[in-house]
Amino acid sequence: MNTSNEGEAGSHPSRALAEFAAGLQSRHVPGPVLDRAEDLFLDWVGSALAGKGARAVGIIEGFAREMGPASGGSEVLVSRRETTPLFAAMVNAAASHVAEQDDVHNGSVFHPATVVFPVALAVSQVRGASGPELLAASVAGYEVGIRVGEFLGRSHYKVFHTTGTAGTLAAAVTAGRLLGLPAGQMLHAMGSAGTQAAGLWEFLRDAADSKQLHTAKAAADGLMSAYLARDGFTGASHILEGEQGMAAGMSHDADPAKLVDQLGERWALAETSFKFHASCRHTHPAADALLQVVEAHDLSPDDIVSVTAHVHQAAIDVLGPVVDPRTVHQAKFCMGATLGLIAVYRQAGMEEFEHHYKDDAVEAFRQKVSMALDPEVDGAYPQRWIGKVSVVTRSGETLEGRVDEPKGDPGNTLGRGEIEDKVHRLAEFSGAATSDEVQQLITYVWNLRQVRGVTALFPGSIG
Repeated sequence: MNTSNEGEAGSHPSRALAEFAAGLQSRHVPGPVLDRAEDLFLDWVGSALAGKGARAVGIIEGFAREMGPASGGSEVLVSRRETTPLFAAMVNAAASHVAEQDDVHNGSVFHPATVVFPVALAVSQVRGASGPELLAASVAGYEVGIRVGEFLGRSHYKVFHTTGTAGTLAAAVTAGRLLGLPAGQMLHAMGSAGTQAAGLWEFLRDAADSKQLHTAKAAADGLMSAYLARDGFTGASHILEGEQGMAAGMSHDADPAKLVDQLGERWALAETSFKFHASCRHTHPAADALLQVVEAHDLSPDDIVSVTAHVHQAAIDVLGPVVDPRTVHQAKFCMGATLGLIAVYRQAGMEEFEHHYKDDAVEAFRQKVSMALDPEVDGAYPQRWIGKVSVVTRSGETLEGRVDEPKGDPGNTLGRGEIEDKVHRLAEFSGAATSDEVQQLITYVWNLRQVRGVTALFPGSIG
């Protein structure tokens, strides 16, 4: 699908994105990309279920209960209640970004699922959209959101949480596609979304709850922008590349060409990675590399004197402030805590973080971990997330570990069986769904392209 010629797209990339999103239908999307969209959707539901019981999610859910109606046709997954699309999307987006198991696109450093699928599900349910319509809208959200993240660049990510910023545009496009907005109204929706886009990394220093607020607001604000545009509300037509647009205020290395990079030909959704460990993605390459060394040499934590994780600058920017984590969620942004769990338990999943990040052995190992900027790793980032560690042992050896594609990347991806197992584990962890309910969900998602009208994922929770 090609919506405009290169010259027109280059002169007004925001409009080119709007035209692409407004016109996208499932028949335009290659079959393997739709398969991948189903995979990512199921993976996202697992993350949303895992958010049940999290304090920050409970507070946002309480706010939604107080402010939103107890009806409306859209499903809140963690509480199985019904409300309007706005509040359902808000809560489901918050819930799916707390376990740190939701997907990530490397090149944009953006978590698409947590802002796209809450909107796609909520609007589809209230409108009775078909499975293919849900998938097409989700693909549109991924394609636009990823390109906005790539466009805003590394300087943006140093201060701004891209999932909160680019995610607002992705959510708007997703809702706009399901509402059937023509290109002009889609552009207005993007303008209104962009002027609301926000999310700052400062929260990590205080172990604050803002990360869940970022996704809740991105989903809700994007959805609101689309509904307003449907009714004639206007937004800036050059919100991305304009003189006082997002790039002007949020980046100093923005590249407008990335907004329309092979639009309709390159499917960025297919480049999206699953998250294997229950931690910040910046820890994953080093975690995989350390696990490689530990397993190859059968090392215990006591066999190791020190570990140096050779990382890109963004890992230092995001993880560097977290040296003594005070909460489970903050521990997921601590390289030392994550590698400590890998060394002690040889995995860093939900159970390990929830129950063991403060173990004496893990805390002792955390003191052995340092990060060092590596020119090769930094030069490859963000297109490639290389993992390199140097492990000094008590015997005096220095062992090197290297992973060129962390587990979950497209070249080292999760198969459908692994995704199913992951969703079962996440639901079991939080108690949000029984094994039988998860199995019914899996069957539903694998047959999503045959669904004529999307209803509750968990029958009986709506109506």
